[in-house]
Amino acid sequence: MEKKLYRSESDRMVGGVCGGLAEYFSIDSTIVRLIFVLIGVYGRTGLALYIILWIVIPTQSTIGNISKDDKKEKVSIKKVKSDSKK
Repeated sequence: MEKKLYRSESDRMVGGVCGGLAEYFSIDSTIVRLIFVLIGVYGRTGLALYIILWIVIPTQSTIGNISKDDKKEKVSIKKVKSDSKK
């Protein structure tokens, strides 16, 4: 299956860019957010880069990457994981 880059609609704080990048690279979204903060503080280009990516990267629903059945499956998997932790 081919990976596609998109803005996340489930793991988002502002525009979903960090969540989408994290899913694409299979890492935690917190790490991606920290990288953007560090780039913003030290490189002064973090905010501009985020805005450009927000405009360029399509949303998850726009590209039709995940169907409604897949979303339901993800929700049920999360529910099973959370129930198993109890």
